[in-house]
Amino acid sequence: VQLVESGGGLVQTGNSLRLSCAASGSTRSIVAMGWYRRAPGQQRELVATITSGTGTTNYADTVKGRFTISRDNARNTMYLQMSSLKPEDTAVYYCNARVGPYYSLRDYWGQGTQVTVSS
Repeated sequence: VQLVESGGGLVQTGNSLRLSCAASGSTRSIVAMGWYRRAPGQQRELVATITSGTGTTNYADTVKGRFTISRDNARNTMYLQMSSLKPEDTAVYYCNARVGPYYSLRDYWGQGTQVTVSS
């Protein structure tokens, strides 16, 4: 599975941004996808995930109510709509795909896209 992120950039506090992650390759084996981020000097943290089957979503408490994860199965693309952005959202955002089978799950990562929120 190959993942390519796009949509990062520089925005002001309170503005919005949408990230995209295009998947290619063995996309039928993807069981879930998600967004993670790594701020300078910090560990990578989960932002949001969405399952392939039911579309069940999960969010970090820090982004609940502000970010929305979604997917377009026909386009093999996942999105992260980010609203009310804060300076603490500044990070490199990574797309993740968890690939089956369930007894041998593997993680694939995109190259990352920088999001910078200015105060």
